[in-house]
Amino acid sequence: MASSIFVDFSLLKHNANFRAVFAARMMSVIALGILTVAVPVQIHQLTGSALQVGIVIALDGIGMFIGLLAGGVLADLHDRRRLILLARGLCGVGFLLLALNGFLSEPSLAALYLVSLWDGFFGAIGMTALMAAIPTLVGRENLPAAGALSMLTVRFGAILAPLIGGLIIASADVSWNYLIAGLGTLGTLIPLFRLPTLLPGERGDEHPLRAMIDGFAFLGQNRIVGAVIAVGTLQSALSAIRVMFPSIAENFGAGSMGIGLMYSAVPLGAMIGAFTSSWVGRFPLPGQLLLGCVCGASALLASIGLVGHLVPAVCILVVFGYLGSIASLMQYTLVQTHTPDQMLGRVNSLWAAQDVVGDPGGSIAMGSLSRVLAPMVSVFWFGSGVFLIGVAMSVGFRSLRTLSKSVTAADEEPVGDILATDRVVQ
Repeated sequence: MASSIFVDFSLLKHNANFRAVFAARMMSVIALGILTVAVPVQIHQLTGSALQVGIVIALDGIGMFIGLLAGGVLADLHDRRRLILLARGLCGVGFLLLALNGFLSEPSLAALYLVSLWDGFFGAIGMTALMAAIPTLVGRENLPAAGALSMLTVRFGAILAPLIGGLIIASADVSWNYLIAGLGTLGTLIPLFRLPTLLPGERGDEHPLRAMIDGFAFLGQNRIVGAVIAVGTLQSALSAIRVMFPSIAENFGAGSMGIGLMYSAVPLGAMIGAFTSSWVGRFPLPGQLLLGCVCGASALLASIGLVGHLVPAVCILVVFGYLGSIASLMQYTLVQTHTPDQMLGRVNSLWAAQDVVGDPGGSIAMGSLSRVLAPMVSVFWFGSGVFLIGVAMSVGFRSLRTLSKSVTAADEEPVGDILATDRVVQ
């Protein structure tokens, strides 16, 4: 019988632990989406300043970056279930504090700053511990299916939650957004309490700073994982195209409707990718698939600079989102598969941190080009530059390019002082 291309939902039927994680993730994505709409709205109401909105977003990013580094070490030293529950609980308490602040006659702007840091930090710790726990909960052979289902949840929530958040603000007040987000986040603890104890393998009494250094060293010593994260950082830079959407729409004479269509096109393509991704786990050359998707996405981005109408640009962005979704799923599968259990927390934290580096870096590069070149020319040269870097990575990362699905991490040839723990069965 021919295998289906659609995402496999059987993991939800047969794995109770993953069902608990899936339910908690869905609740969390919707709660955070409702919250995400409320924060900029309230800050604008209080200050009328776009700069203040940017400051809060930056504080959340700073907290997340620190939380990722700290969370990676903690997830490799302590019970991951306990970390997930603690982090989710503290995030929920922070959101309830924002609700209390919002119900005051004079809400505090400082509270929004503080909770943004709080949420970014503890949210990153919980996310890192959960990612590190997934291989144990589902088995490494089920990682592609687990990744696709998780991605589908995130994409669905990203579309639905902001709409719900906007309706709540229109009918009530932003304080109710915070209240619902807090209760929803605390509600995720109910299914997560069912998870078993999730101790990392081969725990030691290593100093946290030494453990963090070992995490960075692992990326240089494991050619597959290090290459995947480097390629992932390049892919993250491609998301900078969104900063050009207003200028591109103006060039097409499309107005605000055109901007909205472009912003919707990428997540639409990503959702299609997640829903039809069952074939990804069966692809015989996963490294080539990852490299091909990133190079293809960058070439598509460059082609937007050559089109002269909104419709083909939107169609290109849908395919761009599809390729990005497949590349992200391939990254997830390769990182989880080729990382030993006792390193999963640190490596997952560094993998997640690539977005904190790649996205702003790409936005700065794109913005700098747009100051000296016309918008469409800037898009073309930015996409072309990323494409050339992707080709160079394809040539340089031979271990990733030649990686076969039938090859286990135990079959990888050592280079220099490779860690013994680099030998992980795929």
